[in-house]
Amino acid sequence: MPAAWWPTASLEILRLRARVLADLRDFFARRSMLEVETPVLSQAGNCDPHLHSLMTACTGADELAALYYLHTSPEFAMKRLLVAGSGSIYQIARVFRDGERGSWHNPEFTLVEWYRVGFDHHRLMEELEALLSQVLGTASCRRSSYAEIFQAYVELDPHHASLAELHRHTARLGLGFSPYACQDRDDYLNLILSHSIAPKLGWDRPTFIYDFPASQAALARIRAGDPPLAERFELFIHGMEIANGFHELGDHIEQRHRFGSELARRRQLGLPELPMDERLLAALEHGLPDCAGVALGFDRLLMAMTGAGDIAEVLAFPIERA
Repeated sequence: MPAAWWPTASLEILRLRARVLADLRDFFARRSMLEVETPVLSQAGNCDPHLHSLMTACTGADELAALYYLHTSPEFAMKRLLVAGSGSIYQIARVFRDGERGSWHNPEFTLVEWYRVGFDHHRLMEELEALLSQVLGTASCRRSSYAEIFQAYVELDPHHASLAELHRHTARLGLGFSPYACQDRDDYLNLILSHSIAPKLGWDRPTFIYDFPASQAALARIRAGDPPLAERFELFIHGMEIANGFHELGDHIEQRHRFGSELARRRQLGLPELPMDERLLAALEHGLPDCAGVALGFDRLLMAMTGAGDIAEVLAFPIERA
């Protein structure tokens, strides 16, 4: 067994990481996009109950907050730059999420995140497809709506199925769950997607799922209709979620409401209370330009390129060797 100081990625993989990073920067430079850097530390954590922020104390000047959070994504700070007039921007960021270590997860990992002014989520999917063509040499991607993908793989209408129907589906598909884990429609839908659908996606070519239920909007706009739909997408390659994109919500009142709902859910689950990002909300009140943004998991992209079975194979030093 290699010594604990030895890297888990081969030198060949580390050279590939460097080449792909250079390819990404070339891709964005050809589109005249500005590379930015934003703070890793923030006075506000991520309210999402499914994401857990790492914390650190910061001491020194009196005006410094005692507690800071390591960002789970550079999104909030990048949106402040968009409001300030940056135009389309990208960032290759180290991000941090507590409680995540598995074959696809490491508490510290790399996101490639970018925002395109004047784009919606469909146009951003086209650009991500072009990036994959340059980096992976893939042909066109497959695209299916959330409803189409559920109909195709589990013969279920995700937008209109009752809780009882969803319960029967999880039982018929042999998915184990606890009542605590499945308290609402989205719990059931996420379970079905992650266990029965996602593992089958993106093997012949990358696959986009778009137009999610409005209840899963996160930071995306909601398009009115029957049913109303969240203008967001996810990209899957070799059964892994690789990217998550949004036609970005710019309404500061709605964003505050969503943060409040997430904090209420955190309290229900017994998770730590977190402060809202008031600086983001103030920026949104000033006016976010119409834009779409996406976060691409760089390490998972390398896993797809190399056939790696564990994220440690594409990292120099995962958390256990940090």
